[in-house]
Order: sequence, then C-alpha cells, then structure tokens
Amino acid sequence: MLVAIGVVVAPLAAGAEQLTIPRVGFLLMGSSQAGLTPLFDAFRAGLRELGWIENENIAIEYRFAGESPDRLPELAAELVRLKVNVIIGSTAGVRAAQRVTTTVPIIMCIADDAVRQGLVANLARPGGNITGLAAMASELAGKRLELLHEATPKRSRIALLWNPPGSYPDYSKDTQRAARALGVTLHSVEVRTADDFEGAFSSVLKGRAEALMVGPGQFLFSHQREIVEFAAKHRLPSIYAWKDPVTAGGLMAYGINIPQAYRRAAYYVDKILRGTRPGDLPVEQPTKFDLVINLKTARALGLTIPESLRLRVDEVIQ
Repeated sequence: MLVAIGVVVAPLAAGAEQLTIPRVGFLLMGSSQAGLTPLFDAFRAGLRELGWIENENIAIEYRFAGESPDRLPELAAELVRLKVNVIIGSTAGVRAAQRVTTTVPIIMCIADDAVRQGLVANLARPGGNITGLAAMASELAGKRLELLHEATPKRSRIALLWNPPGSYPDYSKDTQRAARALGVTLHSVEVRTADDFEGAFSSVLKGRAEALMVGPGQFLFSHQREIVEFAAKHRLPSIYAWKDPVTAGGLMAYGINIPQAYRRAAYYVDKILRGTRPGDLPVEQPTKFDLVINLKTARALGLTIPESLRLRVDEVIQ
C-alpha cells in the first residue's frame, strides 16, 4: 500500500512543481514563422543573464494573431485565463491586453508614444499595470523622412507605407507635418492585411512616388521581403524602421535596435517576478538609434550618398 501511494504522489508533486514556475505570455501580430526567432532568442538571452531558463524555472506562452488584429483581445483573454504572470506585446498587443486586464502586468516592447495613447500616465511613474519600452514614433518618423530626403534631395514625392493597427492613430498626420516642413509631398498608403499589398503597391505607383518610407510595426516587419522586392523592382529608394530590410537590399534604415529591446524586456520581467509593481518601473525610451545604409543598393539606384550623411552612418552594407 505504501508503494502504491508513493507511485501516485510522485507524479502529482512533479505536476504541482511545474504549475508553480512563472509564465510569461507574448501577444503579437504575425506568426511564429514570421522572422521573429532572433527577437525571441535575444529575449531568452536576457532572461538567462538574470537566472531564468525557459522550461526550467520559467515558461513562455506565445500567442500570434496572424494578420487579424481583431483576434488580439481574444488571445489576451486566453493568456489571462492561463494565469500568466506577465504579458509582453508591441503597440497593438499592449492595447488589446490593456482592454482585457488591469491586474496582470503588461510590458511594452516597443510601443509608440505610450503616454499619448493612454497606455501609461507618464514615463517616470507609469502607474497601473503597464510599463516597458516606448518610442517617440512621431519624432522618429520625421527623422526618417529627413534622412531619406537628404539621401535623395531631387526626389520630392515620397510614399508612406504604414499599418494603422501597428502604430498610433496620428502617425500618418505627424509624418505629413514633417513632410510639409521639408517641402516634400507625402502620399500615405495604409496596409492592414496581406491582401492589401497589391492595392497598396498600385497606389504607390499611381501616386508617382519617387521614394518610399516604410512605417514601424510588427506587421510590416513580417512582410519586409515583399516590400524590399517591390522597391527594388520599381527603383524606389526606401527607408525602414529596422535594419533587416537593408540587409535584404533596401536602401537605408533608421531606428531602434529591436533585438536589444527584446533583450531589455527581460529586465522588466525579472523585476516584476521578484515583486516590483509595474507602475513603479519607469518606462524606458531608447537613446541610441542606428543608421544603416546599403551602398550596393545606392549604386544600383544611381545614388551618391552625401558625405555629410555617410559620416553619421553606424553600419554600411557594401
């Protein structure tokens, strides 16, 4: 009889131990195959530095909404039902999680203009259950437009390709304001799903765009290959919010080091799991932005990158 009890109790004890390890939930657009592996690797590396090993003393739940932002609240609710200790998301995921829970800590990675969107009360003391990393997307948009114009000063018609669910509501308006200050014409083109790309590319061409600016957000990140190929086919100098498309043949990028942001998100996870309230953790804003230029692409487009611009480049792709 004692042996029988031992056989039954041991598996139950092991099961109970598994249930006690903390869980982190990722809530993202796209799919698990959408080029996000380097970001998750950076996050896990950040966790390891702080003593957290996936499937040993911490579990990670991944939830992807594909190309349907309407699914995000449902997935957020699912993570809450799973009793995750923390939810991590970019702009759209954080907004969805905010609507579902006021108690589960939420980490932004990276959210656009968090105060302006009402995600946090202020950056120094965010209050509530949300903290993390945020960017001033309006300022970055203006800077990207300025850099693209500096690289292509004779091109005055620029198309903006952007994803409204993945950014903040006034992103296009703020970029238009920056375009007027530079004296260029901006043609704003929305892309909400993969089915929109054909029409969006057609709109860019009908608008006689001479260059292309691609907005931030995970959705466009996951479709960067189609965008780079379109820009190359139609000889459109292009600027992006992240480096990867430039490596693939885009002209230039200016923005945050996204893998580093995911690595930094692990710091917030560690603090929260050790008892710090998210509302007491200041929201961090990036202080370092990378400018990357592909000189091979510039030559193919017949562009000469001004020396004043080359001196500011953080990385050159030959």
